[in-house]
Amino acid sequence: MSNDFTKVENPVLIVEGKQADNERLKAESDYLRGTIKEDLQDRMTGGFTSDNFQLIRTHGMYQQDDRDIRAERQKQKLEPLHNVMLRARLPGGIINPTQWLAIDKFADDYTSYGSIRLTTRQTFQFHGVLKPNIKLMHQTLHSVGLDSIATAGDVNRNVLCTSNPVESALHQEAYEWATKISEHLLPKTRAYAEIWLDEEKVETTEDDVIEPVLGSNYLPRKFKTTVVIPPNNDIDVHANDLNFVAISEGGELIGFNVLVGGGLAMTHGDKATYPRCADDFGFIAKEHTLAIAAAVVTTQRDWGNRVNRKNAKTKYTLDRVGVDTFKAEVERRAGIEFSESRSYEFTHRGDNFGWVEGIDGKNHLTLFIENGRILNFNGKSLKTGMLEIAKIHKGDFRLTANQNLIVAGVSAEDKTIIEQLAREHGLISDGVSNQRKSSMACVAFPTCPLAMAEAERYLPSLVDDVEAILEKNGLKDDSIILRVTGCPNGCGRAMLAEIGLVGKGPGKYNMYLGSDLAGSRVPKLYKENVDEAGVLSEIDALSARWSAERNDGEAFGDFVIRAGIVEQVIVSFRDFHHA
Repeated sequence: MSNDFTKVENPVLIVEGKQADNERLKAESDYLRGTIKEDLQDRMTGGFTSDNFQLIRTHGMYQQDDRDIRAERQKQKLEPLHNVMLRARLPGGIINPTQWLAIDKFADDYTSYGSIRLTTRQTFQFHGVLKPNIKLMHQTLHSVGLDSIATAGDVNRNVLCTSNPVESALHQEAYEWATKISEHLLPKTRAYAEIWLDEEKVETTEDDVIEPVLGSNYLPRKFKTTVVIPPNNDIDVHANDLNFVAISEGGELIGFNVLVGGGLAMTHGDKATYPRCADDFGFIAKEHTLAIAAAVVTTQRDWGNRVNRKNAKTKYTLDRVGVDTFKAEVERRAGIEFSESRSYEFTHRGDNFGWVEGIDGKNHLTLFIENGRILNFNGKSLKTGMLEIAKIHKGDFRLTANQNLIVAGVSAEDKTIIEQLAREHGLISDGVSNQRKSSMACVAFPTCPLAMAEAERYLPSLVDDVEAILEKNGLKDDSIILRVTGCPNGCGRAMLAEIGLVGKGPGKYNMYLGSDLAGSRVPKLYKENVDEAGVLSEIDALSARWSAERNDGEAFGDFVIRAGIVEQVIVSFRDFHHA
């Protein structure tokens, strides 16, 4: 287990005190309806009222504005250019060509930026959708069998699954479980259908019938779930509340190890918040998956902190009540006991770029999409290329949790034309370095309201500089897992990077070092409030030492701990903030 402190003396199961305001608005929302429908008709503002501003998150959207022009609009005494970002629900990241054609057209016609954004949650986002077009957006998604239910607020998020599930029968079954889990944990309220799809309201007063898993007040905070197939930890299990690690015998799925309590978000200056690795509760047979998933969610629903939202995630509940107490409650609710964990190993977490052949004789092409931005820019026609591929592709597309894309299920006769199209439009480039493939960033400016510093727009030039530094220090063939997030909320998963940069202010970052290649260790603060020139100077000095002093084959994150540059974080609430 990642946490040595499995037992807590006199655990506090329920945090008493005045509840956070989000609890009030959920209780008053009539199962997530609020007054969103009425708010949509208000053309005096491009935004939503305060409660609805929060409630739309449970329908898969965040209200944003363009921060590049915010100051100028303030000067002109205009309100911010309010719009929404939508995150689709896409269990396992699978989308078919017909669906792709529909989202491509909507991005062109109705978004301010024209892009399709692939995210670290293995799905896509629209950015810059204005209020009059929001309903059309949901109806467009519905018309091709998609939705955005529960992808952003105090509910279960998009369920991730190790990419390319047709490489083996095991992958295929794992993906099917991801879909089942997603459907099982979805909010059952009809609010989404009534508001966005104009379906009739069905009256009922029985709370446990409406939301048997999530309850009338839903969860204390967002909740993330994954299915992962060792040895590839591509979905970063330790960034998530609940993880099902596939265990196989003879190539067949027999069950899962269940890992609970991971999460990366924190708050600058608040030592009660920290990233945390998940604890392995043990093994379950696959037929118990849904019961265990519901038991973990309902335990967090009832025991999670509803007083302090910054302390409301599952990871904090585990540390407050103790791992043993939480696990015992899950067993009681599910009526199932965990057996001893089965052995498994994570050896990497990147995507396998290029062609691979699946069990069905079909071919799968993994494309590197820098920062997940599908757009025609910088001399590359990525969006047009994907459109042209979608027009002829007979398989499907798989979005990865590393913001890349797999053209899956390509027949032998279509392989040449799809590769040709991909190369023609810059979707395949033979010159992409391992360092660039090992780097990732969240969106940050200009759209994210939480961003304190650049991330996505900063990363390409940062990687250019890091590549040059590595070559100078004799490390041209090596790479470092490098991730940048605009704020400590951590969407770019910097708290599982060998070098993680977390935005502190414009052009300033906190620098963390020391995760491992498998993604099973959180890094530790190395330098605070470093500017961009300082970041490069530190990477130069550190990589020079790594080159000169490392053991044979020693990864950067392992080296900085062995060399005493930072201490290893073993138990997060004890070690992460300890100087």
